[in-house]
Amino acid sequence: MAASMVCRPTEEQPQWGGFVAARFYKPRNRAMTHANLMNNYFNPNSVYTEEDFRRHFRMRRHIFERLLRDFHQVNLYFRHKWDRASRPGFSPHQKVTIALQMMAYGSLADSMNEAHDMSKSTYLDTLEQLCDTIVQVYKDEYLREPNQEYLNRLFRKVEDRGFPGMIGSLDCMH
Repeated sequence: MAASMVCRPTEEQPQWGGFVAARFYKPRNRAMTHANLMNNYFNPNSVYTEEDFRRHFRMRRHIFERLLRDFHQVNLYFRHKWDRASRPGFSPHQKVTIALQMMAYGSLADSMNEAHDMSKSTYLDTLEQLCDTIVQVYKDEYLREPNQEYLNRLFRKVEDRGFPGMIGSLDCMH
């Protein structure tokens, strides 16, 4: 797959309108960032271990792969495509990775630009697509209103751990 993502820079960088008139194309090496991501986390002899993966992504690799498969099947955004300038787009692994990292760490889109070589607008579009897809795919199974028995069990658990009233918080992670 990485071989099909090779982008060859041109002598002259074309002006690209995108969403903002007169915005210039910034040559981003999507193939290299995809290859690094795969080499670091997903290839059989990846640089990082399963424990490293769990710590970095805050989930096990098989859960990530299930999410990736589900998103790929349901939402065309998470399929590998060519962009309007006939360059290979970001891979599904790249898109899911950055959106999950933004959610897991509360990262700002601007702060992740150099690591993943994506523009702020692409980060935000990807995060929005991921959130919409999560609701679409997992709503019935995981995103239901809690019943009173479940809430009571959660209240007891958080009080035992010294966090009374935590259930009323909108963001319990950060």
